[in-house]
Amino acid sequence: MFAVTVRDHIMIAHSFRGEVFGPARALHGATFVVDATFRRGELDADNIVVDIGLATEQLHDALADLTYTNLDEHPEFAGVNTTTEFLAQVIARRLAERVRDGRLGPHAGGLAGITVTLHESHVASASYELTLA
Repeated sequence: MFAVTVRDHIMIAHSFRGEVFGPARALHGATFVVDATFRRGELDADNIVVDIGLATEQLHDALADLTYTNLDEHPEFAGVNTTTEFLAQVIARRLAERVRDGRLGPHAGGLAGITVTLHESHVASASYELTLA
């Protein structure tokens, strides 16, 4: 399996509901380094996985309405604990939509999957792997 990874970041604020979250139930900020990895079994006719420039642009676009926001006030996340794991899934699905509608260009047509990893710090991260049909 071949893979290409592009990177961006988001700065958000949010809070959590539930005893399991302890002090994180209070409003707090987080800066996530976001890696999006695009996978395919075989390289395309140009010997690439995906256009890295387009992948970088589309990752940035997929993050645009999240960064510098309080996710507690984001309409898409009303009543949802926006955990790192959950956000990885949201971003992966947003990227998959961009693959399907052609925004990652013709090279993305043969992609087998996308993995999004959010790095909370240098010692903790969470990922979501999405298989593309």
